[in-house]
Amino acid sequence: MKIGSGKERKNALSVSREEDFSKWYLAAIDGADLAENSSVRGCMVIKPYGYAIWENIQGILDAKIKELGHVNCYFPMFIPIDLFAKEADQVAGFAKEMAIVTHRKLEVQDGKLTPSAPLEIPLAVRPTSELIVGESFSNWIKSYRDLPVLINQWCNVVRWEMRTRMFLRTTEFLWQEGHTAHETSEEALSEAKLMHDVYHWFVRDILKMFCVVGEKPTHEKFPGAEKTFTIELMMQDGKALQGATSHYLGETFAKAMNIQFQGRDGDFHYAKTTSWGITTRIVGAIIMSHGDDDGINLPSYIAPYHVVIVPIVKDPCDFDAIFAYCEKIKNSCPKNVRIYVDKKETSAQNKKWDYVRKGVPFICEIGKRDMENNSIFYIKRAENLQKESVDFDVFVSSIERMLEHHDEILQQKNIDICEQKIRKDVRNIDDIVDIFNKQENSFVFGKICDDIDFEDGSHPAVKTLNDLNVSIRCLPSGQSGSIGRCVLTGKEASIDVVFAKSY
Repeated sequence: MKIGSGKERKNALSVSREEDFSKWYLAAIDGADLAENSSVRGCMVIKPYGYAIWENIQGILDAKIKELGHVNCYFPMFIPIDLFAKEADQVAGFAKEMAIVTHRKLEVQDGKLTPSAPLEIPLAVRPTSELIVGESFSNWIKSYRDLPVLINQWCNVVRWEMRTRMFLRTTEFLWQEGHTAHETSEEALSEAKLMHDVYHWFVRDILKMFCVVGEKPTHEKFPGAEKTFTIELMMQDGKALQGATSHYLGETFAKAMNIQFQGRDGDFHYAKTTSWGITTRIVGAIIMSHGDDDGINLPSYIAPYHVVIVPIVKDPCDFDAIFAYCEKIKNSCPKNVRIYVDKKETSAQNKKWDYVRKGVPFICEIGKRDMENNSIFYIKRAENLQKESVDFDVFVSSIERMLEHHDEILQQKNIDICEQKIRKDVRNIDDIVDIFNKQENSFVFGKICDDIDFEDGSHPAVKTLNDLNVSIRCLPSGQSGSIGRCVLTGKEASIDVVFAKSY
């Protein structure tokens, strides 16, 4: 229960975050009408409102990517599996998740559809596109004059997940994936870092989410990468979610796909490549970062509507006048403010709660009295549904600043929640066990030494972390360089890391 306008009220969702965060997340998706499960195992139907959010994400990122000199293109979704044989690490990273096409048609046999005409070379439905892009790069790049190549594509990929959850982990998902090729290692590494900075900007300044940026430890890198840079988001329940990644691939894929060019010295060299991407799981991150017990809460940049106007007509004789006043509000606001007048023949009360659950920043309820007083009554979604009434001109002239304030509130709320779940007082593995055994999901900051083989997994501390489902999320950017004690071995250590459970 909450207190609103001096009265006790129920929340718009049937389950609270504190009661059951997982069920709350699904209830928030359902309440906002973002997506639903499809008949295909592990796949979802992204409904119009959910897809509108993704389109706004696309629009902002696409403009930024192009601003930096990249161009969009498209590559096939089918990849011959013999290409994967050229890069063993790539296969090891995705082999258990790949969907394989083995036949090219169906025939009716004994009244049943049966696959026939086996393919000579089976095709993988792309789990990622480094190899198929590399094949083209090897044809496009012949000289240093052809470099750099800076491309991006918006597409879908398939990874056959065992346990799925809408937006966060689905068999098929949408994403943006950039691929670049460069003359030197310095240029390629700079590109990977640049795109990491772009994702940081997007998450922090556009989506208003708390995050820790840094580099993945060696055992958590993207298969085939020399360096993986990551954006680690903290959800309200204290778990981490990988928001975006950027990979410096060095010559790994260039050698596998024979991407060579004649250099300025006349000799042949392998290109240095990068890849980087963000997926529809960012929508899930937005829900779990900003949502409350009334539903989702959307930052203004990606909200399908900034303002929804709900006409309240008690007397049919007032219908035309009230609707005309609603249209006047819409047409008087700045053109960059997305406004929707809901004229559906359903109750105003139901409409209001529908848009509360959808996370619309401002919901205006306009009746005869508002029209006669030349005023606008509205609900502030980010401020626990506080209500206010202002003069028409005041609303119209201040709506852009109101949206900025809406975003500031969302960001500060998220920061406040996350900062309460940061632990920097951990001394050893026993402290880590104590924190996570109590279900106190946190971002635990500490130091580690370089004596532990995490890939081997035999070290007792590593086994303990695995039993807890806790991992090193990243080595934060701006390493302190100070000397301390490894929280896993007690030895002298200087590497700063973040431990957390993750989605």
